[in-house]
Amino acid sequence: MSEKNVNVEKLLKNKLKSVSVAELEEKIAETISKLVGEDYNCEISDIKYSLFSGAEFKIKVELTYKEEE
Repeated sequence: MSEKNVNVEKLLKNKLKSVSVAELEEKIAETISKLVGEDYNCEISDIKYSLFSGAEFKIKVELTYKEEE
């Protein structure tokens, strides 16, 4: 069995902290809207970044009610 080297410095630098929450919300809403065929809004809250390059957060997705033009 071969051992894998772990880059501890890379592991401790959580790159997720640099991701824009607003952009992530926009992309999630866009993806769900495309899948469902209706316009959805996404809200991310309670973000907790872990020491080891991870994150936990709540996602709220709701149907948006846009007036028809």
